[in-house]
Amino acid sequence: MVKTLMSQIKEFKKVSILTPLFVILEVIMEVIIPLMMASIIDNGVEKGDISHVCVTGGLMILLAMLSLTFGVLSGKFAAKASSGFARNLRKTMFENIQKFSFSNIDKYSTAGLITRLTTDITNVQNAYQMILRICTRAPVMLISAMAMAFYINAKLSLIFLGAIIFLGIILAVITVKAFPIFTVLFKQYDVLNGCTQENINAIRVVKAYVREEHQNSIFQSAAKKIYEISLKAEKLLVLNMPIMQFVMYTCILLLSWLGAKMIVGGSLTTGELMGLFTYCINILISLMFISMVFVMVAMSKASADRIAEVINEEPNLINGENPKDTILDGSVEFKNVSFSYQDDSDNYVLNNINFSIKSGETLGIIGGTGSAKSSLVQLIPRLYDTSLGEVRVGGLNVKDYDIEALRNEVAMVLQKNVLFSGTIMDNLRWGRQDASDEELQRACELSQADEFIQILPQKYDTYIEQGGSNVSGGQKQRLCIARALLKKPKILILDDSTSAVDTKTDTLIRKAFAEEIPNTTKIIIAQRISSVQDSDKIIVLNDGVIEAIGTHEELLASSSIYKDVYESQTKGAVIDGE
Repeated sequence: MVKTLMSQIKEFKKVSILTPLFVILEVIMEVIIPLMMASIIDNGVEKGDISHVCVTGGLMILLAMLSLTFGVLSGKFAAKASSGFARNLRKTMFENIQKFSFSNIDKYSTAGLITRLTTDITNVQNAYQMILRICTRAPVMLISAMAMAFYINAKLSLIFLGAIIFLGIILAVITVKAFPIFTVLFKQYDVLNGCTQENINAIRVVKAYVREEHQNSIFQSAAKKIYEISLKAEKLLVLNMPIMQFVMYTCILLLSWLGAKMIVGGSLTTGELMGLFTYCINILISLMFISMVFVMVAMSKASADRIAEVINEEPNLINGENPKDTILDGSVEFKNVSFSYQDDSDNYVLNNINFSIKSGETLGIIGGTGSAKSSLVQLIPRLYDTSLGEVRVGGLNVKDYDIEALRNEVAMVLQKNVLFSGTIMDNLRWGRQDASDEELQRACELSQADEFIQILPQKYDTYIEQGGSNVSGGQKQRLCIARALLKKPKILILDDSTSAVDTKTDTLIRKAFAEEIPNTTKIIIAQRISSVQDSDKIIVLNDGVIEAIGTHEELLASSSIYKDVYESQTKGAVIDGE
């Protein structure tokens, strides 16, 4: 984990080194000042040497100014290093997430990934800044102040040594007990973020069903758990300050009592006692800072583990050796394909799938909910890999292609249509960035989207809200189809992508496909028989198995499932008892 995170410092190594360097210089200045103060008291004030007071006082002011300068520089460099470190972490995490396959993404919740990119990285950023400054300053100050204290009076300095040992034990106990609590806490943050995200995304459904109170109770339950876990952690961490104050006041009392006796006995001067008081405060403040670092490290350790997990996650879909970057045509063949979402599982969602279609043909796929229609087509652009058998495109196994090259030739309009914040034109250019305005309009004409775009006030410059919330389901589907057409793919996959449009529009879209992109292989998943009946082949999928395959006429004669669906849609479902 440490190695993974430290590799992200990159160009901020220089400022990461300069920060502790200036911190050490700052500490050296501060450590010298009490000695000079003791000299002013013993050799200046008590002896009436005004010149010594002035000279030494001037040097103290100079050292204080240098200490301030070094402190400012160390703070500036620490802020730059920690902010840059956090930026690199976010960049690396996000870039790695972009490489994830669907199965990689399935391991993490959306809310969990957002928490890691935000809260967890902020925790690590704060910890890194504390490590650069406080974790350098506190030990150096502790050692330097202890050395100076022993230099002044070894016997009295044993008080500090006892305090360090006592506090060290207490801090170790608190840290060991607090760390597991923070691990649980950050997982609960994932739950809270997931609840928030789900509620915001589905706010229209929540209001339509008047479920605000229900959602509030779910959120309050998640928030309450965070409160309870945080309270448990804070009950441990809150012990830090009173214990620290107890030790500090005990040291001051012992130092005052024993120091006063030694002054009376002549073995200690007033200036030396004042210096010891200053070093006492420095030592105890250093111990307090160390305890703060321990607490922050305990918190950030859980966050660091979660960040490293995402960075080290290896995408399980990678290019093979010497991948092909050219797809000859849009032919598709499934050979003895079985597929499971879980590795090493016999619970296949697709079982022994065999079929082939030629380039330019249209394949229709129908089946009930949960029959694995979407799972089947997601194997073509390698969104998932087969568990058994192989999928061939253009005569080659899809694993032999460069993944990016393969996906550039396969356009998918997924079952869940997604539009992004931006104009209609911005969204369409996801299909092809260099598409001209004329090409954008032509794609929309083919998908029957141009008709409704033209009546919008700003036409193609109309702004689409996040998730496409300001357009209807049918409009969203047509825009997504247009976006896919702009890729000019060899294979076009429509995963139930015309379910929200009327049958007339559906017919016009299919007619445009046949006339305008005859050489593109079209795979259409649909619930309506009318959407697939003109296909060259139709697959009837039932519980992950091909129940039948053929043309519309062949299936009416050979497949009872297909016939029942057709009759229910054309003649109306027959209800028993009526």
